[in-house]
Amino acid sequence: MNRLAIHLDIAPHRIHAMILRYWYLLLSSWPRLLELLYWPALQIITWGFLQTYIAQNAGFFARAGGTLIGAVILWDILFRGQLGFSISFLEEMWARNLGNLLMSPLKPIEFLISLMVMSLIRLAIGVIPMTLLALFLFRFNFYGIGLPLIAFFCNLIFTSWSVGIFVSGLVLRNGLGAESIVWTLMFALMPLACIYYPVTVLPHWLQYVAWTLPPTYVFEGMRALLIDHVFRADLMVAALAINLVLLLASFVAFLALLRSARRNGSLLQGGE
Repeated sequence: MNRLAIHLDIAPHRIHAMILRYWYLLLSSWPRLLELLYWPALQIITWGFLQTYIAQNAGFFARAGGTLIGAVILWDILFRGQLGFSISFLEEMWARNLGNLLMSPLKPIEFLISLMVMSLIRLAIGVIPMTLLALFLFRFNFYGIGLPLIAFFCNLIFTSWSVGIFVSGLVLRNGLGAESIVWTLMFALMPLACIYYPVTVLPHWLQYVAWTLPPTYVFEGMRALLIDHVFRADLMVAALAINLVLLLASFVAFLALLRSARRNGSLLQGGE
């Protein structure tokens, strides 16, 4: 890892400095911390009670175990991974500080890595209490999934970073007038990711589109594990391959949008 960092001319101390900056920003605002805890807790309680009702009144869902709660938690990992990345980026835009950072020795790759680390920190603050609520209130042990959980988590976080990098580039190029895409793009993918239902529910032609999205493989894999007790390694490998392509494409797109922002002078403006 150190050799790779040296080869890419990445300075760990600059990444560490950026992580500390975002960490202090997070700690300085109790509403930010409260928001990280509030929404995941609200989701798991709302959907958990729905899961309890369905389990008591429908044989299939009773047999399906915790698929609904599991889907809620995995969706939250996907959504909050992207949101944690994008919020840290937007805080620089809101503070009109992005131009200063990108004129410093900080490299774009170092900036993006620091945002990735912060997305994991924000995600942990929200999702860990969420999983504990699922355990104590509904007796669903999310960590009981075992090693497949690592494959689920990695694929979802890679997708969230790809989306986060791409939308950050769009906001960088187009200013805060494009800020709404940060909140809406992931929800646009939600129906096609087949979070709460199998891919076969979609129209046949739309199934081809769904299979181009890595989260679809993850949620299909979760249902196979919880309902049929089978771990679909083939689905995880396919999701990983697509994620690697998406990550590379998002990096390239971000750098291209950054160059365009510098040429057009939007880097220092950053307004509406």
